[in-house]
Amino acid sequence: MSQISIKHKGPLRGELTPPPDKSISHRAIILSSLAEGKSIVRNFLYAEDPLSTIGAFRQMGVEIEVKSQKTDYPPIPPSSRGGEGGVIIINGKGLSGLKEPKGEIDCGNSGTTMRLLCGVLAGQPFSATLKGDASLSRRPMKRVIEPITQMGAVFKSESGHPPLTVTGGQLKPIRYKSPVASAQVKSAILLAGLYCNGITSVSEPERSRDHTERMLKASGADLTIDGLTVSVRGRAKLDPFEMTVPADFSSAAFFIVAGIIVPGSGVLIKNAGINPTRVGLIEILKSMGAHIRLENKREVSGEPVADISVTHSQLSGIEIGGDLVPRSIDEFPILCVAAALAHGKTKITGAKELRVKESDRIAAMAAELRKMGVNVEELEDGLIIEGREKLKSASIQSYGDHRIAMSMAIAALMADGETTISDTDCINTSFPGFVEILERLQW
Repeated sequence: MSQISIKHKGPLRGELTPPPDKSISHRAIILSSLAEGKSIVRNFLYAEDPLSTIGAFRQMGVEIEVKSQKTDYPPIPPSSRGGEGGVIIINGKGLSGLKEPKGEIDCGNSGTTMRLLCGVLAGQPFSATLKGDASLSRRPMKRVIEPITQMGAVFKSESGHPPLTVTGGQLKPIRYKSPVASAQVKSAILLAGLYCNGITSVSEPERSRDHTERMLKASGADLTIDGLTVSVRGRAKLDPFEMTVPADFSSAAFFIVAGIIVPGSGVLIKNAGINPTRVGLIEILKSMGAHIRLENKREVSGEPVADISVTHSQLSGIEIGGDLVPRSIDEFPILCVAAALAHGKTKITGAKELRVKESDRIAAMAAELRKMGVNVEELEDGLIIEGREKLKSASIQSYGDHRIAMSMAIAALMADGETTISDTDCINTSFPGFVEILERLQW
């Protein structure tokens, strides 16, 4: 178990390029493996979670070659690297070309790997077992199991938790109305829909991130979007593709908030993805009074990208709910840090699914912010946070959750002494080099 110690040194100044987008890196491997021919993915996130997806498809017979490429983010620590990474060449096997894996597929800590694989495995003529680490084994999978079972796949599990054994079969299309806005659920169903004769559709209460839809279209799938409903026609051939993965907005979020809350700071975050289904945090922070500018807007491989400039700002508490929540769901922990340094109260509701992430993020953020002197009221689906000018130093737990660990590291910049955060190896699942960037920006 590792730990980091952080204390306020001064304003944050400079520029950085965050690691490549984790969500897009996962999906690039999955769809290129199901395409027929060679795909090239540049600026791939060579971190633990996407590596789990690579490992899974290698077990099913897909040839995936890792080539080196210079990256703008700091070197990945040797303990998590295992190679240079950056450019990935995938020799896709087509929808029907996967082989039955020998042994269980280890998804590590990656819920994305496990849930999206459920959709892929549902259409295969074999059985496969998916397992994960202790954290992933506690996460519920029923929200994926139930609709894909309706399509004809068979699942075996302990009360809907990993490990899962998936037996594929002849699938039938469904029209599914999802009770939650979840890109993982939507993506798993659409992937299973590729194996159906007919049209499979998914409707959501709010719009979740749309990276899967964008990539399916780029691969030649017959996909339509009508409001909050996405439909795909099955049995289509997927074309190979080349793409460059933009920098991850969810990783950028930590430094967006850091630049806002630390007095005297000015930070430029380069090449960040600004997909409209992902950037609810920017809208929220601007409503709280943050100074944020999007510069050099452009499109990279079908995804909107920009440089994000932030400066220190005085924030005010607001009420947050509705469609902003699914568009900022991964940024909830760092949003809580911003609220803890805002003037007045911030109320966040509609975020109940955060109870079943890598940790119970609602309970975790409430507990750890209280240690730093913040008055927090825990709700079933969110928090009420009363902001203060300065935080207290404390000994913080990460709960093995990378977003909790990094969020509390940013909070520590505004504490009155040295704050220690334990169990921080989890940061390598999404943001290798996070601590090095933080140290480099402090003046």
